[in-house]
Amino acid sequence: MSQVFLNVNGIEVIYNHVILVLKGVSLQVPEGKVVALLGGNGAGKTTTLRAVSNLLAGERGEVTKGSVELRGERIENLTPAQMVDRGVIQVMEGRHCFAHLSIEDNLLTGAYTRKDGKAAIAQTLEKVYNYFPRLKTRRSSQAAYTSGGEQQMCAIGRALMANPRMVLLDEPSMGLAPQIVQEVFEIVKDLNTKEKVTFLLAEQNTNMALRYADYGYILESGRVVMDGEAKALAENEDVKEFYLGVSGEGRKSFKDSKFYRRRKRWLS
Repeated sequence: MSQVFLNVNGIEVIYNHVILVLKGVSLQVPEGKVVALLGGNGAGKTTTLRAVSNLLAGERGEVTKGSVELRGERIENLTPAQMVDRGVIQVMEGRHCFAHLSIEDNLLTGAYTRKDGKAAIAQTLEKVYNYFPRLKTRRSSQAAYTSGGEQQMCAIGRALMANPRMVLLDEPSMGLAPQIVQEVFEIVKDLNTKEKVTFLLAEQNTNMALRYADYGYILESGRVVMDGEAKALAENEDVKEFYLGVSGEGRKSFKDSKFYRRRKRWLS
């Protein structure tokens, strides 16, 4: 039985003192597992990740109720730097590489907080290149001139350079070709299996996320409306209909979405 690494308990998040975005979100991330936060745009996935990594203040947001615990320690009042010290690293939506730096220099920025010496950092860099051979090929290329897939790999690789215990991954598939998305998710699963890195990932691509995650939470309008083992969620008729576009009767058309929305069990 895995220990609970992260425990989010009934948090509410407000932006600009007035906009309520999360309305009592609770979730758990067991150590060494991949947990997916699913839901459409605006469901509250990114806000949940920022509440964990304490990056809300930069967006004028704050946790106003509930608690966030990392291995039993309350962490709401820690700085993002203190979260990094505890091994929690967020990979932001949209990749955010340093455009003017080379791929290798981008990766090395991820090791900035490490205190275990150049040899250990060089060893981690080689490990990152083993997981992302494409980055090794492009190591001297300026990040601005690499593909979206390479930039996403660079952003994940940079997080790994900090020797994280948990990576918060925000929309890793956004804007990438299906083949690259699969490649990125394969690497995430590989890192989870071989390096025992725990992942909490926010993802709109429900099908892909459930294929690689152990457990999933579905958010809608700032609330968790469903959760369960990834396999069970993938086979759930409601999830198939509303998030995978398929039900027992086959694929649904978007023009009838209002009708289906009225039938959502968690809205009744």
